[in-house]
Amino acid sequence: MPTALVLLGAGTLAGAEGSAGGITSLVSYPALLGVGISPLPANVTQAVAFVASWPGSALGSRPELRGQARRLRRWAPVVAAGGASGVALLLCLPAGAFDRLVPFMVALGSLALLAQPRVTAVRRSGPSRMRQFLFLCGLFAVAVYDGYFGAGAGVITLAFLLMAGEQGLPRANALKNALLGVADVVAAAGFALFGPVQWLAVAPLAVGLLAGSSIGPSLTRRVPATVLRVVVALTGLGLAVRLWVAPVA
Repeated sequence: MPTALVLLGAGTLAGAEGSAGGITSLVSYPALLGVGISPLPANVTQAVAFVASWPGSALGSRPELRGQARRLRRWAPVVAAGGASGVALLLCLPAGAFDRLVPFMVALGSLALLAQPRVTAVRRSGPSRMRQFLFLCGLFAVAVYDGYFGAGAGVITLAFLLMAGEQGLPRANALKNALLGVADVVAAAGFALFGPVQWLAVAPLAVGLLAGSSIGPSLTRRVPATVLRVVVALTGLGLAVRLWVAPVA
């Protein structure tokens, strides 16, 4: 029961932070390690529990998701394929194969988020088709990473969406939550079939994530976009340093 309460509280905090634009794994992953689950099962277990964040964030983001169905339909297959590829990499490659790459990916996404207004201004002068191709390649790569480990995937996806021209951080954040939800469902299915899921930990963590993720989107409406963007980016840079000092596996 104490373990379940710890994971319930961690899930609530993680869901609120992640759906508001932050990093869900920053809370959930250490909580799973703290209750005695080893790194690989903890990673797999949180990936399965993350599915609960999708309906919660969708309910909390209904105003921001209006009019975005076409983008979701167009990009969902890309992130689904990427999520499945990430699961395959995690289950097939030796443990820790990408340990030293992960911090750089998180740091790059965080820096891109900080530089987003300037990059967006430059982007408007570039060729449209090339931008779209590069965006889809980047979205696929982030989904692969989300299936493999995922800490900071939200930061990187948010940066991509803002640089792709999504108007307003709340709308970009809602779209980010929906797209990563697709990747999470695919990853969870793969891990449920082939991964070392700790099901007793999934249940309380998922309940907390469902509750917390419905709260987060309302925070993005109240906090100034520039402040939120800087806070999320700095949190991502902090996570990158932590993952460099203590790799994921």
